[in-house]
Amino acid sequence: MSKTWVLAYRCAAGYLKRAAYHYEEAAKHEEAGDHEKATHHAYLAHGYTQHAIHDDAEAARLHAEHFLHVEYCHSSVTVASEQGTRLSAANGAHAG
Repeated sequence: MSKTWVLAYRCAAGYLKRAAYHYEEAAKHEEAGDHEKATHHAYLAHGYTQHAIHDDAEAARLHAEHFLHVEYCHSSVTVASEQGTRLSAANGAHAG
């Protein structure tokens, strides 16, 4: 099964790396007195951060849905198994 949440986590990490780069550039330009370039890089960094937050939330949702599904399937199998055991025991008691 494809783990789509892994891809979403990696995308979030990539966006955070891009954001970090642009924050560093914004700081350099601000120190150099170029406020227009600093603002531009800060704006880009903010956008990449927002994308990372979105991908992080999506990854967490997909990850949780997968494990809720696995837990649901496991408990369904457990319930069916327990019911089958009780039916077998009940049928065995009536056979004697």
